[in-house]
Amino acid sequence: MSPSVSVDTHLPPGWADGAMRDDITRAFTMTPKVLPPMWLYDDRGSELFDRITRLPEYYPTEAERSILAARSGEIARRTGATTVVELGSGTSDKTRTLLDAFRATGQLRRFVPFDVSEATLIEAADRLAKRYDGLEIKAVVGDFTRHLPHLPAGPDRLVAFLGGTIGNFYAEERRAFLGAVADSLESGEWLLLGIDLMKPVGRILDAYNDRAKVTDAFIKNVLAVVNAAFDADFDLECFDYVPFWDGREERVDMRLRTDEPQTTRLRALDLEVEFAAGEEIRVEISTKFRPERLAAELADVGLGVDQLWTDDRADFGLLLARKF
Repeated sequence: MSPSVSVDTHLPPGWADGAMRDDITRAFTMTPKVLPPMWLYDDRGSELFDRITRLPEYYPTEAERSILAARSGEIARRTGATTVVELGSGTSDKTRTLLDAFRATGQLRRFVPFDVSEATLIEAADRLAKRYDGLEIKAVVGDFTRHLPHLPAGPDRLVAFLGGTIGNFYAEERRAFLGAVADSLESGEWLLLGIDLMKPVGRILDAYNDRAKVTDAFIKNVLAVVNAAFDADFDLECFDYVPFWDGREERVDMRLRTDEPQTTRLRALDLEVEFAAGEEIRVEISTKFRPERLAAELADVGLGVDQLWTDDRADFGLLLARKF
């Protein structure tokens, strides 16, 4: 590990196994059945999602990338931040555009990538240390829904939460998360939020129901993950991928539906799960945002919108907000 990289760990050994056991037990003993989307991303799921981001129907990734390419310099100058924090950083691929802009202004002093995977963080941090000579990188291993109070203190921080991930939170979870982010910031510090914007519903649904059926395979793969982890016998062919538009919540709901009654065994959990005909498993949501409504939610937790940038088609937005 590069001497300019340090790692602060807030997850105990075996955390992922215990969290998955708790999540899956809860998911299949509640009504309706709801699987946390984080378990979509085993090696196979990650590969499938990477393919999704390259599909012609799936606009968010390239739309956000285009905004970062066009606006990162302005973001750096507008915020004057010297520390960039990235929540859910993963490999930090897209963030390099932002970091390049901050480095070009001469103001970048520290980068704080925050993720649950220590191995991924260290690998990405070492690459960035070679790219940005002299940059202090303080990686944080943790769950950003629980460990935001452990973010390193300032000075002059910009917290980035990109990729439209905020749309994967249910409304009450989103408000709690935004409140926790606001609480972690000092007055005058910044939040940069990637948001998928409202648009014609047909275009939205096409992005989650691609003709090549990659999204279908991605959502079904979560059952393969459960099979492997808990000696379960889910038959993936007995479930249909069902994406639909929830107009009241303005979100895409991605579910798996069984057309006939069945019993599934999760032997490692000593659990039998009964499914009625037509019963669904909720796997993931993706909320689409109207800027004025999101601005009101942000204001409720003490964050004021400073600027919103969009791509050429106004499909996606980068929203910059400041702590009051």
